[in-house]
Amino acid sequence: MSAQKTNGHKLGEIALQAKGIVKRFKTGKTFIEVLKGVDFDARHGDVTMVMGPSGSGKSTLVAALSGLLEPDEGTVSALEARSLWDMSSGRIDKFRLDHCGFIFQGFNLFPALTAKQQVMTALKYQGASPAEASRRALLALDEVGLTPKINQRPSELSGGEKQRVAIARALAKNPDLIFADEPTSALDGENGQIVIRLLRRAATEHGAAVICVTHDPRLEAYADRVIHIEDGKILDDVRRTPDPNPPSLSH
Repeated sequence: MSAQKTNGHKLGEIALQAKGIVKRFKTGKTFIEVLKGVDFDARHGDVTMVMGPSGSGKSTLVAALSGLLEPDEGTVSALEARSLWDMSSGRIDKFRLDHCGFIFQGFNLFPALTAKQQVMTALKYQGASPAEASRRALLALDEVGLTPKINQRPSELSGGEKQRVAIARALAKNPDLIFADEPTSALDGENGQIVIRLLRRAATEHGAAVICVTHDPRLEAYADRVIHIEDGKILDDVRRTPDPNPPSLSH
């Protein structure tokens, strides 16, 4: 995986755009409106932090943007897909497989597979040959500093190492879009810093549009853009310059 590869996209180009996203959930006989007409966009090469308190709608928004949860109203266009939610479920699945990387707070690793096998599995689903999947898996694991751990299973890895395997699995696909939901919340400060720096590099060097949901204000230093959401509405949307020497997450 070339460090300078930007998937043919210009840094700063809009990768994803949403208009008027509304999502309601039924509780008993009433509906709770979790997203209230949200507009959103993300650009290649940017780390966009979506911040807000628990229950603000930030994870629901990312699920709607990434093709995991259909909104009740509104449209999402992503890359060449003019209307993501007008596509069949099979085409949405293929879109996610081909273009999206996902990093979750719970790691979502297979207990029986080694670090290398975790990454290779994602590539094989994309149609890579075993030899190509092996090559790209080793490159991605090297990029996250896990070459010595390639044959270890999740039970033999620390929390930080598990999250780095999950990031390698996402990066190996060379995705256009990376969705990270609370990627540092289960980690100590040092490992959290490693993880957020890897996401920063995925944007800057690989040209991915990185959308990161977090409630940790210390991560703002790594962002090109910070969006605060509360009660299903965007309160503010601020572009900023990432801090070249961000403060330690350990404090």
